[in-house]
Amino acid sequence: MFYYLARRLANYALLLFIAVSLAYFIASNALDPKAAYDLTDPTRDWDALERMFIAYNISDTVPVWDRYTIWLGKIFTEWDWGMTPTGASVNSIISIRVWVSVRLIIIGSIIGMVGGVAVGAWTATKQYSKTDRIVSILALVIISTPVIVLANLLQIGATQFNVATGTQFFEFTGETGTVGNYFGAALVDRMQHLLLPTISMSLTGIASYSRYQRNLMLDTLGADYVRTARAKGLVKSKAVTRHALRTSLVPMATFFAFAVATLFLGATVTEQVFGWHGMGIFGVSSIRGQDINGTTAVVAFSGACTLAGALLSDLLVVVIDPRVRVS
Repeated sequence: MFYYLARRLANYALLLFIAVSLAYFIASNALDPKAAYDLTDPTRDWDALERMFIAYNISDTVPVWDRYTIWLGKIFTEWDWGMTPTGASVNSIISIRVWVSVRLIIIGSIIGMVGGVAVGAWTATKQYSKTDRIVSILALVIISTPVIVLANLLQIGATQFNVATGTQFFEFTGETGTVGNYFGAALVDRMQHLLLPTISMSLTGIASYSRYQRNLMLDTLGADYVRTARAKGLVKSKAVTRHALRTSLVPMATFFAFAVATLFLGATVTEQVFGWHGMGIFGVSSIRGQDINGTTAVVAFSGACTLAGALLSDLLVVVIDPRVRVS
């Protein structure tokens, strides 16, 4: 088992290195840091600006390969991902943005996964019933609704609720707002601002995961080993949870791991609508700001998340599927 995981980790690390290197070369050729400044400004000291770009290792007067070797050396020796065209440290920005994304995503992801599995497994046991059809219709409506539309509808509903109740129960702009003077006011304020984006992400997760889980459960419920277990006298609930559900979770584990990894950058729309400044927004602003180092760092973070998701998927498969542990 350990050899299996070590081999997979080595393959993922090599792929990550290749992907990040390619991202650096593409960003260096596609982005122009000078465009981050007003090129029509006659008072700009372009010589000083060029010296600054050389110091930041983003000047187009230096060959790309030379810049790459310097950039790579700093990463391996100092873990320094460089500077933006405006002089900000990429390390400092990412260290803040990552935790913003973690706070935004973690609760919604857990609720979406657990709720999706529960709803999907439950509706599979009630195939073609009225409940199954209603849940299927609701899930398809949510899946078909763009995230930006769903988020704005939630904001409209929250605003109407606040007006109707005369309170500010829902707060949905940024991470924090007005903090009261009572004990735990800061935590309550953060939870209020987190509530609506969490609902938005949870609904999308539950709707999509439940469709996958339902189809997988239908396949396993009709399998021979489940029918055999029922024929031997095992009650339906135990046959479903011990055999059908556990088997269907093997492919879902892979899906969950990669889905959570991509959420860090895939939540860009949610961040934009609710005023959160996480990794998704930073990725977009890096490209708009002609930021070579920032864009490459975002790609590296995305690749690391995918690598972590792949490794987590392998671990979950090892835990769920005894055949992998034996091999």
